[in-house]
Amino acid sequence: METYTFAVVGGGIAGISCAETLSALCPDERVLLVTASDLVKAVTNYQKLSRTLETFDVEEKPSSSVEADCPNVQVHKSTVTSLDAVRHELRCADGRTVQYDKLCICSGGKPKVISNGNKHVIGIRDTESVKVFQQRLTAARRIVVVGNGGIATELVYEIEGCEVVWAIKDKSIASTFIDAGAAEFFLPQLNQDKPDSSGPVKRLKYMPEGHTVSKKTSDDRPHGGALGPDWASSRKMAGAGQVCHSIHVEYNVEVHHVLDGTEMTTYGYSASEPFKAPQSHVSDSWPVYVRLSNGKVYGCDFIVSATGVVPNTQPFVGDNLLSVSPDGGIEVNSCMETSATDVYAAGDVCTASWEHSKHWLQVRLWSQARQMGCFAAQSMAAAVRGEKITPDFCFELFAHVTKFFNYKVVLLGKFNAQGLDAGHELLLRVTEGKEYVKVIIQDGCMKGAILIGETDLEETFENLILNGMDLTPFKEHLLDPNIDIDDFFD
Repeated sequence: METYTFAVVGGGIAGISCAETLSALCPDERVLLVTASDLVKAVTNYQKLSRTLETFDVEEKPSSSVEADCPNVQVHKSTVTSLDAVRHELRCADGRTVQYDKLCICSGGKPKVISNGNKHVIGIRDTESVKVFQQRLTAARRIVVVGNGGIATELVYEIEGCEVVWAIKDKSIASTFIDAGAAEFFLPQLNQDKPDSSGPVKRLKYMPEGHTVSKKTSDDRPHGGALGPDWASSRKMAGAGQVCHSIHVEYNVEVHHVLDGTEMTTYGYSASEPFKAPQSHVSDSWPVYVRLSNGKVYGCDFIVSATGVVPNTQPFVGDNLLSVSPDGGIEVNSCMETSATDVYAAGDVCTASWEHSKHWLQVRLWSQARQMGCFAAQSMAAAVRGEKITPDFCFELFAHVTKFFNYKVVLLGKFNAQGLDAGHELLLRVTEGKEYVKVIIQDGCMKGAILIGETDLEETFENLILNGMDLTPFKEHLLDPNIDIDDFFD
C-alpha cells in the first residue's frame, strides 16, 4: 500500500488549485492527485482586481503537466470507488489502494439532466459534453435549452445559425445572477447580431493521444472538471440555418414530458410554432418534442439540459460519518474540514456550513472553487505542521466578475438582497445599451451591488460594503454620473 501525506481527489479547478498550493507550501511532502480525466483544469493569467475581486483563465492541460510543474505531486488517472475515513484509505477502480494523512475531496458536481438516458437530451457540464453538443449543433435547425444559470445564459448568446427555444422556470433570464431589471437590460441583446470576435484564442487546447469524443450523453461516464470562465467565447457554436440569432423565451415553465413523434400522435398533442416565417418549420417533423408545464409543445432536433448540478458525493458518503447538508453537499467548517477526521472538501462538492460573514454567501462558481481549493490546502498544511489558521479574507465578501452578452458583470455582497429583510432599498442607474448599476442599501449602509458594463465602480463599492460607512448623507448623489465617487470616497 502506497502512503502519501496529502491526497486530493478531482482534476477540476478546486482539485488542481489544492494540489498546486500543497506542492508550494509543502515541497518535501508527497502529494497524490486522483483524477478521472486525461485533462485537468488549471488556473492561468490570474489577476487580482481588488481585495476580493479576481479574474483568471482556465486552461485544459494534460494531467502530466501537473507532475512537471509540481515535482512532489503524483497524478493517478482513475476513479475512487470507496473511502475508509477511519483507516485513512482510498480505493480506486483499477485496484490501487492508497493511504493518506490528509485528504481533500474536490469531486465537483454532476449535472442534473432531464430525461437522463434519452439520446436527444444533452447535459452540459464539462468540456467533453460541450464537444458532443458542438457536433450535434452543426446539423441542427432548432434546439430547446432548459435552464437559467450561467451556462444556459452564455450558451443561448453564443449559438448562431439555429433557432433556440429557451425554457426557464423563473420570470426573468439569468436570475441566478441578476435581478429582473438587469434581465430587461440584457433582453435587447438576445436577437441582435454578435460583435465580431475573430482573433486569436487566448487559451491553448490539449487533447490526449488517441482521444475521441465520447458519444455518451447519459450520466454513466466519468465527468471532467467544470467549465471555467469564458468557456463559450472561443468555441464555434453554429447550426445548420442562416439566421444569426433567433431566440424565443418561455418564462415560468418546467419540462413535463420529452416525447418522440409516435408519442405525439398517441397523446394527440400538436406542436406550437415559436418563430415567425421565414424561419418557421411548422410543417416539419422533429426527432424530439418538449411539452412544457404551460401546455405548449415544441419540436426540435435535440434538447440541452443546463439545469445546474448536484454535489458529486459518491463514493465518499455512507459509512464515513460525513455530514451532508440538505442541498446534498458535504458540510465543511471554516477551515474546509468535514466531520470526518483528516478529511477536507472544497469546490462544488461541499457546502459551507460555518456562520457566514454578513456580506458572503456560497454560490457554486469557478471563482469560489479556486478559493476553496487553495484555502483547503493551507488548512491541510497548517494541520500537518501543528499550526492554527484563520479564515481567509476571500470569505468576507462575495465578489464575482464574469461576462454576459458581451458585457462585464460584477456581483458584490448580497447582490440580489439575499437574506435581507424588507427594509432594504435599491438605487438604480441605467444607461440603455451601456450600463446597469444597482446598489442595495439597508440601515444606511451598502449591502450589495450589481455592476454591468465598464462602470469602474467595483473597487469603490467593495470598500463601501466592507467599511460599513453610513451613506445616508450621500445617498441621493451616490449614483450621480456627474460625480466621481471614486475620488470622493478615496
